[in-house]
Amino acid sequence: MTQIIRALSEISGNYEAMFVDLWGCVHNGVTAYPEAVEALRAYRADGGVVVLVTNSPRARAEVYKQLEGFNVPEDCWDNIASSGDSARAAMFTGAVGNKVWFVGVPAEAPFFEPMKLITDPVAIERVALEDAEGIVCTGPFDPEADPATLRPQLLYAKQMGLKLLCANPDIVVDRGERREWCAGAVAALYTEMGGESLYFGKPHPPIYDLARRRLFEVAPDLTDPSILAIGDGVKTDILGAQGEDIDSLFITGGLAAEETLTDEHPHEEALLAFLGREGITPTYSIGFLR
Repeated sequence: MTQIIRALSEISGNYEAMFVDLWGCVHNGVTAYPEAVEALRAYRADGGVVVLVTNSPRARAEVYKQLEGFNVPEDCWDNIASSGDSARAAMFTGAVGNKVWFVGVPAEAPFFEPMKLITDPVAIERVALEDAEGIVCTGPFDPEADPATLRPQLLYAKQMGLKLLCANPDIVVDRGERREWCAGAVAALYTEMGGESLYFGKPHPPIYDLARRRLFEVAPDLTDPSILAIGDGVKTDILGAQGEDIDSLFITGGLAAEETLTDEHPHEEALLAFLGREGITPTYSIGFLR
């Protein structure tokens, strides 16, 4: 059974490092959550290390720019691991071929910029679907439109045997009060249709390998650190933590606020019923990161 807590400080002393989700935990896609910022600041002040582990399809540098725009200060985190970087590394090593059909918004074009991490990258060319060897998806063309609008193109891609590289396994995110579809919804549809989707963000292992590398960049002395994963996605953050055998803190006031009847804190019976339906048990649960 999950333990409901009221503040991160109740358990933070048990962990040397934290893998912290961004969207729904530290910011809402518009601005930072002040209480979350202060909680992470306090943890770092006591010697803890914070790696922001996000399913954003953007590179680390682009996530940093986004954090500045959301007023998330640098003094509440130490490093960033993004699904985008994990997926880019795979793309530049030829996971979906040289010629790719890009599904995403223009703002995510930096996904195709070279990576220092890859010393001999594959030359990637963005082409029309008819000429593609694979698909790179950072999100739907229209985040507010039903992903099913892509069904005709995905059916053609499946018939051609194209693999789809999914840069963000999230299905949805909440931008302020508005819910948007993510690349994970497109990949799930493609898989449902019989296509092959490749995932690199939470809950899949590649992003945790990257997160550990980012952790050791700033704290090389932590050879086997005790880590707490924090997030609001049971199928991404919490499931991923379970797969990595690390403890987790579920933020109930994010994507599952309605199901867990979270106001300031989750309703215990509603929370336990929700977790039972999902078949997932986080180590701890809290309404909001504070």
